[in-house]
Amino acid sequence: MTSPTLERTAVRVPAGRGRWLVLAVASAAQFLAMLDLFAVSVAFPAMSSSFGDPALPRVSWVLNAYTIVLAALLVPAGRLADDTSRKKSFLAGMALFGLASAACAAAPTLGVLIAARVVQAAAAAVLVPTSLGLALPAFPSREHPTAMGVWTAVAALGASCGPVLGGLLLIAGWRWIFLINVPVTVLAIVAGRRLLPDTPKRARQRLDLPGSALVLGAATALTTAIVQGTGWPFTPYAAGAFAVLAVLGVRHMRRHPNPVIGFDLFRHRRFAVAVSGVFLYYLVFAASLLAATLYFTEVWHYSVVRAGLGIAPIPLACVLLSPLSGRVVARIGGRASAVLGGLTLAVGCGWWAVAASSEPSYWLMFAPGGILAGASTALLQPPLFGSAATLPADRLSLGSAVLMMARQISSALGVAALTALLGGTAAPALADFREGWACMVGAALLSALASVRYR
Repeated sequence: MTSPTLERTAVRVPAGRGRWLVLAVASAAQFLAMLDLFAVSVAFPAMSSSFGDPALPRVSWVLNAYTIVLAALLVPAGRLADDTSRKKSFLAGMALFGLASAACAAAPTLGVLIAARVVQAAAAAVLVPTSLGLALPAFPSREHPTAMGVWTAVAALGASCGPVLGGLLLIAGWRWIFLINVPVTVLAIVAGRRLLPDTPKRARQRLDLPGSALVLGAATALTTAIVQGTGWPFTPYAAGAFAVLAVLGVRHMRRHPNPVIGFDLFRHRRFAVAVSGVFLYYLVFAASLLAATLYFTEVWHYSVVRAGLGIAPIPLACVLLSPLSGRVVARIGGRASAVLGGLTLAVGCGWWAVAASSEPSYWLMFAPGGILAGASTALLQPPLFGSAATLPADRLSLGSAVLMMARQISSALGVAALTALLGGTAAPALADFREGWACMVGAALLSALASVRYR
């Protein structure tokens, strides 16, 4: 039986500019979540000095805690929003994000900062899938690719601008990386209360708490093992815990009458294909951002701020091209757009691998590949993330959460894989970067191949 489309829900489609205002408010959540994921990485030395020069592995938990908790909580938070109220979930998540950001800025010790980052990540896990669950129903289906193009452009902008903005804010002090979130969250709450539509009330259902706990535990164990890598003595135990919890989770969900993630979700072919395509794509995209930063700083000896600015072609190309996604999808179809996105990313990484040189040649070596990488985001992400709209309307936030959990876990895996390929050295050689980009070409081609089945 064909699943209901968003146009057949009881959610009213706002008229005139209303739908674009809804998208703007919802996109603010995506921007903040991605910005805070990447901005803190440049502030590690300043944080170390501020807290009495603790070891770098301890400071790295300011980033790791956020990454792990965000990935682990996406699915339970998305399911909870679907079963209760997306609008109320969004507003509560935004308020919690603002409070946690203020706590991060005021943290007197590293331990308090890490704890506040955990709360901030939990709030982001509520915001990200809920934002898409609010934005898409505000548009008729013919405008979904355009809305997704804007939404993904904002996400890419937040991710790519994170190192840049973080570096600039360091001039005033690392605490401003968090403090700047507070006025944005206040504005989003005020606007959200007035503009965001709410989902229809559903019959109360009993939450699958054991299933949610198993998903949370498995995602936490897997992300921790990936983020910490082989140098951490507890990585094998984390990997083993993931295997056990994953088996128990699958067994539970096969038997539960209303599991947190129903296997019927993956009977929707377009959605199932999109999950695999997103996973393969973000293996490359996340690794490419790190590779570019390391290449600029280690091979061309750029400063951190200059390296952050050097990544600019990626978000700029995405921002400029994403509003055209609707026209592209309408002309060539979602499948062709997704396949072309994977191929474009492969060509961009291939360009870097071939043109790489120890002599700085930014406009010849990096800029063309960066433009292609940004264009790939505008081509691939709107149809793949938009696949959540093909699910039953009461599972939109859950479907978005599954796609985003795939994105978060694959991003962590891509970064870990690149780190291993670069040999874990402080100064990787040019040949190491060439090998890394060559591997990215292969993964991007696999993403394009997976998208062939998108129908």
